[in-house]
Amino acid sequence: EMTVGLAFCYFKKEKVDITVIETGMGGRLDSTNLITPELSVITNISWDHMQFLGNTLPAIATEKAAIIKPQIQAVIGETQDEVSGIFISRAKDVDAPLYFADQKYVLQNISNNHISLTADVYQDGHLFLEKLTSPLAGNYQSKNISTVLQSIECLNNLGYDIDNRIIQKGISGVLENTGLQGRWQILSQNPLTICDTGHNIAGIQFIIKQLQTINYKRLHFVLGMVNDKDISHVLSILPKNALYYFCKADIPRGLDADILARQASEKGLQGHVYNSVQEAFADAQKQAHAADCIFIGGSTFTVSEIL
Repeated sequence: EMTVGLAFCYFKKEKVDITVIETGMGGRLDSTNLITPELSVITNISWDHMQFLGNTLPAIATEKAAIIKPQIQAVIGETQDEVSGIFISRAKDVDAPLYFADQKYVLQNISNNHISLTADVYQDGHLFLEKLTSPLAGNYQSKNISTVLQSIECLNNLGYDIDNRIIQKGISGVLENTGLQGRWQILSQNPLTICDTGHNIAGIQFIIKQLQTINYKRLHFVLGMVNDKDISHVLSILPKNALYYFCKADIPRGLDADILARQASEKGLQGHVYNSVQEAFADAQKQAHAADCIFIGGSTFTVSEIL
């Protein structure tokens, strides 16, 4: 709460034009929720922070839906049958215009060389942007791009003037403009070495799908997680045929590597325990052959130590 207050004070002092404020956890009780925004955006709903937000997707969605404010436009990035009704009900209760981005903006003809993603964007079935290119190469970015485009349409409804040229330039330059790191980031070739900060069920599912598009001989998985999440769901969907390098990020929230390895073993995942993320990564580099793939993930903190 104190850091949020300090941030808002700083934004006011600097007279910023636009702030993008991400909810820390949930929405209903999060300190960022005191604002009245120009636009509210909810990407998707997955299992995360269950000890605080609830053990079902509808319960989590109810917490997140509280950022939808009276008569303020709201964008939902992904239509999920289990929770869509919650957003529709909340928007109706507070008289907020509601948009499901993936029902209007669809990416087709997607090509991905793991360095960049290129796609044609269709709006209501008609070509809207041809060969839109993003340096964020994860295929899951197609959902994020749809969400961005619907959000821009909503901002333009308010009088902003963000045209297609600006959209193309902004998305193609997103890494240069923001310094964002750790999203399907290629660190080296031979062996192909990739990191991604996805850490909940939805994020890990996207990572696994992306890994399945790569040709490699063996997967080496440097894995470190935090101790305040229910990791059993995540461990249960990780590839069984990978060699794991279990480690703990150097933060208080880091899950002890021995505990992680034991829980992983119960899910059929095999590997070795290391004293640090760097030690785990170094051994993965030593063990991997040129035709293999090394992946680093499980937590933002694990990825950050490598970067």
